[in-house]
Amino acid sequence: MKLRTAVFGSLLLSGMAGIMLLLHAANGLAGAAPAAAVAAIRVYSAEKGGYIMSEPVVRTDQEWKKLLTPEQYKILRKKGTERAYSGIYDKHHEQGVYRCAGCGLDLFRSEDKYDSGTGWPSFTAPISAENIITRPDNSLFTKRTEVLCRRCSGHLGHVFDDGPKPRGLRYCMNSAALQFSAIRK
Repeated sequence: MKLRTAVFGSLLLSGMAGIMLLLHAANGLAGAAPAAAVAAIRVYSAEKGGYIMSEPVVRTDQEWKKLLTPEQYKILRKKGTERAYSGIYDKHHEQGVYRCAGCGLDLFRSEDKYDSGTGWPSFTAPISAENIITRPDNSLFTKRTEVLCRRCSGHLGHVFDDGPKPRGLRYCMNSAALQFSAIRK
């Protein structure tokens, strides 16, 4: 029972990948799930200009700590946030795609980025709804909507309903949760 509780409590995964890992752990097969047990997900690829199938990225906490900087780890894996106006992408204006710093999944286009005046990079929409997960976040005594990477379940930031028209949304992201890739002309 302790194994089941520990595995369930430590997983920050969503969808089929999380279910498969829980079943694996419940059957006494703790640890990483075999690749065949993790269901592929449909995501949008800017490079391909369409949807592709991709495997979810599942790593241990120790693997994440080795792969990410301390700030990236704090934000992506522990749901932290960077100080306002401290991130490299707040005033960034190059043309390209913003990707997840944890797994490289395409998340936002530069065309959808705008200066919200909040001190964090803000976007009116994700590159595709399939590339993110949103869920309620009632921490800090307030109701917000958390935004996570669909492929690695990394915390990216929050989405608010005070953005510009016509969508009215503001995807307020942490720079440290993103990697920028310029469009080559």
